[in-house]
Amino acid sequence: MFLDRVKIWVRAGDGGAGAATFRQEAHVPRGGPDGGDGGRGGSVHVRVDPGQTTLRDFQYRHHFKATPGGRGTRSRRHGKAGDDLELVVPPGTAIFDDASGELLADLVAVGQSAMVARGGRGGLGNTHFKTATHQAPKHAQKGEPGEERWLRLELRLIADIGLVGLPNAGKSTLLAALTAAQPRIAEYPFTTLEPNLGVMDLGEDDGRRPTIADLPGLIEGASTGAGLGHAFLRHVERTRVLVHVVDGAARDPEWSHGVIPDELLAHDPGLLDKPMLVVFNKLDLAGAAEAWPDFQAARRADGLPVVAIAAATGQGIDQLRTALGGLLPEADQLDAPLDATGVVVHRIDAMGDGFAVDREDGAFRVRGRRIERLAAQTNFEVEESAERFQRELDRHGIDAELRRAGVAAGDTVRIGATELEWEAQPWEDR
Repeated sequence: MFLDRVKIWVRAGDGGAGAATFRQEAHVPRGGPDGGDGGRGGSVHVRVDPGQTTLRDFQYRHHFKATPGGRGTRSRRHGKAGDDLELVVPPGTAIFDDASGELLADLVAVGQSAMVARGGRGGLGNTHFKTATHQAPKHAQKGEPGEERWLRLELRLIADIGLVGLPNAGKSTLLAALTAAQPRIAEYPFTTLEPNLGVMDLGEDDGRRPTIADLPGLIEGASTGAGLGHAFLRHVERTRVLVHVVDGAARDPEWSHGVIPDELLAHDPGLLDKPMLVVFNKLDLAGAAEAWPDFQAARRADGLPVVAIAAATGQGIDQLRTALGGLLPEADQLDAPLDATGVVVHRIDAMGDGFAVDREDGAFRVRGRRIERLAAQTNFEVEESAERFQRELDRHGIDAELRRAGVAAGDTVRIGATELEWEAQPWEDR
């Protein structure tokens, strides 16, 4: 089974908690804080592996989680960093955030990778919070939660030549004639239910070995979701040359020829800018032999190169190889990926260290990268830590903004995954 689209859930590891410990050693009174920092949580990466050809590894397993960082301990010993998790995908895999549809990375080159979930930072131990006036802090940070999200992976095959055409045009037979591939061939439409790949030999004196993808038959309306072809139109995007196979024995070969360019145009107008060779197939049948002269004249009028063949008998295959060789780049360019760099989208948090206060289901929601991180790393069961967080709210102006928004005693304030009950200050009770 060819799998070219999957949905997976990834979660990076949480950072380890910092320790709030004090030095305990004979003859060393008031040893002071010695809590170590927590370890960083493992991140989740996706890397291109040329040995992969489909997304089949994700067919039955959809949840992936990196390991958390270790807790800090006394004597300033830091926690162990969590192990990163690496997922391998085939070249040509695009990664989307499933919730927003945002493209996170488009990986095409061998070894290319992208981080899709960042591990949480480890919390600081209480040694970091000792000051000249506060010699014995009990405050230590919790680890930062790791990122988690649902991802959509889409594979777009990278092939030098893509065979496109209506069902039963003879694409699979042509692939078998040009390469050593052995696709399933039968005399009925939609025999091909998944793309087939093969490597073509252009001759003893030609060192190029282009790859050919036989894509399942498109039908009229494929660009809007009709038929099987809609699921595979994306694979046409990463081919150097398109070979449009037309069934010369069809009732109306001219109509058959017009369907595919219209569908390619509707899916992505840029596809028609690719070099295209029209192949008039089944010349061994009487109907095709009669239709060939008019079809050839029409293509010449369009300015499109056309070759007549009979894939089943091998007629015209050598001429077709020659024509394809003329459309392909030289060997050094052919060996390089069509898009050598791919695209990695670096997400930028537009809010930065700022914040915003909104109403949400009767509660108050505070949004902001910095304050959400502080809330996640605060242990509110420790009075000193809770007071420290309150001072941060005051320092950043969040306390004042909440009051302007109408917060009152007993209201719920949400900051990230943390829910707090707002308490009135002493002067507000008077």
